[in-house]
Amino acid sequence: MDISESVLNFVLIPAVKAVVVVILVATAAGVMTYIERRLLAFLQVRKGPNRVGPEGILQFVADVVKLLTKEDVVPAKAQHFVHFLAPILVMVPGLAVFAVLPWGPEFTMRIPGLGKITTAWYATDLNVSLLLLLAITSVGIYGIILGGWASNSKYALLGGLRSAAQLISYEVPMGFAVVSAILMARSLSLVEIVEAQRTHHMWFILPGLVSFFLYFVSGVAETNRIPFDLPEAESELVAGFHTEYSGFRWAIFFLTEYANMITISAVATALFFGGWLRPFPNVAALGFLDVIPGVIWYVLKVACFLFVYIWFRGTFPRYRFDQLMALGWKTLIPISLVNLVLVAVAALGGFRGLRILGTILWVVAIGAFLIVTRLNAVKKPPATRSVPAPVGAQKAEA
Repeated sequence: MDISESVLNFVLIPAVKAVVVVILVATAAGVMTYIERRLLAFLQVRKGPNRVGPEGILQFVADVVKLLTKEDVVPAKAQHFVHFLAPILVMVPGLAVFAVLPWGPEFTMRIPGLGKITTAWYATDLNVSLLLLLAITSVGIYGIILGGWASNSKYALLGGLRSAAQLISYEVPMGFAVVSAILMARSLSLVEIVEAQRTHHMWFILPGLVSFFLYFVSGVAETNRIPFDLPEAESELVAGFHTEYSGFRWAIFFLTEYANMITISAVATALFFGGWLRPFPNVAALGFLDVIPGVIWYVLKVACFLFVYIWFRGTFPRYRFDQLMALGWKTLIPISLVNLVLVAVAALGGFRGLRILGTILWVVAIGAFLIVTRLNAVKKPPATRSVPAPVGAQKAEA
C-alpha cells in the first residue's frame, strides 16, 4: 500500500488513536460503574449488582441499553439549544485532554502492507502540554453552568453556581501544585516530566509530597466527587446541575465525570509517580520488573487512584458549602503558596536540593503521623454508664 509518511503520521495514526480513546474511555466508564457499585457494597456490608450476568458483570451493559432507549425529556420553558449544547461542552474537553496524556513510551510495531511503524502511547507530545491540559479542562465548567441555567430549574441553577464557585476555589491550589512539578522537571511537557523523574533517580512524590496532596484534594473537588460533590448534592438539590437531564444527555454528564476522574489520576501519575516508569527504575536489582510494559505500569497506578476515589465515596460525609469554600481559600491556597516557594528554592539546588527537601518533608510527615497516632492511643476511653437490666430480668431476680 502506497501511503505517504506524512499522511500516515499526521492523519491515519492520530485518527486511529482518537477512535481508540473514545471507545476505551466509554468502556472504562461503564466498567467503573460496576466496580464502584461492587466496592461500595463491600465497604457498606451489603450486596451490589449481582443479577445481570455472572456476579452482575453485565450490569453496566444493561444500564447503557436503558439510557440509550430512555425518553429524552426537555422542560417546556428550557433554553433548548443551550440545554442541548451543555453536555457537549462538558464531554468534548473531557475527551480532548487524552491527546496529551502519556500512557507509555514510544514503541515499534509491524503492520502488513505498511512495514515497521514507530509511534507512542499518546497522540502528541507538546512542549506546553500541561498548559494546554489546564486550559482545556477549564472549558468543561461552562457546560455545567449553562446546563444548570438552561434547565429553567432552581435546583439545577444552584448546582451550576456552586460548581462555578468550587472550580474557582480549587483551580488555584491545583495550579500551584502543577507549577511545583514544572519547577522540579523544568519542563511543561508531560513526557519530559516523566523522563526527568528517570534522570533524577526518584519519583517527584519524594520532594512533591505536599504538592501531590494539594493536587489530589483539588482534583477530587474539580471532579465533583464526594466529599466535594456539592454541585449535585442529592439531599439538597435533587440532582444538582443535571436535574432536568435524562436519557443519553444525562449519560454524557455521567461519562464525562468518570473521564475526568481518569484524567486527574493520569496527570497525578505522570507528575508525581513516574508515569510509565516501574518502581525504582534506576535500581538494577529490580530489572526483572521491566518485563511488564510501561503502559501496564501506568494503568495500574491510575487504577490505584480510581480506587481511592471510590474509597472516599464510601467513607467520608459531604462537606457543607461554607466548609468547602473555607478549605479552599483559607487552607489549601496558603499552603500551596508556601509549598511553591519551598520547591522553587529547592529546585535552585538541582537534584541535591530536591532530595534534601523530600527527606525533610517525609520525616516531618511520618513524625506528625506517629505523634497523632500516639496521642490518640493514650487518650482515656470515655466513661461507660451502667445499663439497667430489662424489666423482666429485674422481676425474675426479685
